[in-house]
Amino acid sequence: MRLNALQEALEAYLTTGESAATPELLEQIQGSTALPASDGLMIYHNAYRARLLSVMREDFPALHHWMGGESFEQLALAYITAWPPRHFSLRWLGETLPEFISHYVPEPQLSPMRELAGLEWAFTLAFDAPDAQPLSLEAMSRFSAKDWTSLRICLNPSVEWLPLQRNTIEIWKAAKAETEIPETYWLSSPLDCLVWRHQLVCRYRTLERPEANALEFMRDGGSFAELCETLLDEHREQAPLRAATWLKQWVSEGLLLRTDEMEWFEKDGAK
Repeated sequence: MRLNALQEALEAYLTTGESAATPELLEQIQGSTALPASDGLMIYHNAYRARLLSVMREDFPALHHWMGGESFEQLALAYITAWPPRHFSLRWLGETLPEFISHYVPEPQLSPMRELAGLEWAFTLAFDAPDAQPLSLEAMSRFSAKDWTSLRICLNPSVEWLPLQRNTIEIWKAAKAETEIPETYWLSSPLDCLVWRHQLVCRYRTLERPEANALEFMRDGGSFAELCETLLDEHREQAPLRAATWLKQWVSEGLLLRTDEMEWFEKDGAK
C-alpha cells in the first residue's frame, strides 16, 4: 500500500465511529507481542476521539452543562462522525454544530439547543476575529458639522448578530454559573443579541427592536443624518437626541468603525 493510501486509510479509520480496524489497514501496521496492531490502533482511535470530545466540551460548555455529560457526548460523537474535522486547526471543529442540531434533534429540544449552540459559537468567532480600531468618543469630539451629517459606519469585525426567539440568554447565564437551568420558553417578541470583543474581552447585549432597527439602518449604509430623519415620525424634535444617545452607546461599547476606516482595514489592516 502506498504511503498516501495508507494515510487515507488511517484517516478513514479515525473519522468513523468504528473502533475495529479493517484487515487491509491491519496488514500495514506492525504490532508487537505486548501490543498487537489491533489494540494499538484502537488506543489511537479512542484517544483521537477523546481529544475531539474535549474540544467540543470546551467550545460549548453551557450546552454541555444543560444537556448533561452523557447526552452531550452522544450529540458530539454523532456530530463528529457526520462532520469530521475539515481544517488543520481544531478551533473550527464545532463550526457547523448548530446546523447539525437542526437535522439531528427534534422539537421541542431543537430550537433552544440550536440557539444556545449558536450563541456559544458566536463567542468563539468574536474572540478570534481580526483586530480593528473602533471609532472612539475622543475621535467623535473632533467631528466637524460635515463629519456628523455624512457619518457612515460599519460594525466591528468581531460583532456577531443573532436573532433569538427563546430565553437562550437566561439558559446560557444559568449554565455558565452552574445553577439550575430554567425551563425553555418562547419570548413574547424576538430579541436581537450582539456578541463582540472589546478591549480583549468578549461581551454581549440584547437590543430592543427600535435600537436594532436603528443599528441595522446604519450598518446597511445609512448616514447619521438619514437616521435622524427616519426617527422624526416617532420621536419628532427628540429624534437627533435619540439617535445621538444610541450612537454614543455603540461607540462606547466598541461596536463601530467608520466606513472609510473599514475600507482601509479590508485593504491593508487584515493582511
